[in-house]
Amino acid sequence: ELHEDTVEVFVDGAPVKATPMEFKILLLLMKHPGRVFSADEIYERVWNEPSFAPENTVAVHIRRIREKLETNPAEPKYFMTKWGVGYYFKA
Repeated sequence: ELHEDTVEVFVDGAPVKATPMEFKILLLLMKHPGRVFSADEIYERVWNEPSFAPENTVAVHIRRIREKLETNPAEPKYFMTKWGVGYYFKA
């Protein structure tokens, strides 16, 4: 669960601590389930600045999100990668 008004994230009813950037990425992906966002697009929307080789920055944040929210981060069920394209939330 993502609570935009209180800036809180819950998994199975338990609160999860997310950094401000992680929360913004979560909000972007979860508001648009199934839509694939490139690393450039995620960076520009979340950091509000033009991107310059954002792949590593975005990948690190996605990895941390998976570690916090996925049961098995190595085999994610919700925060997916479309190889060569970008990332999306699978509802």
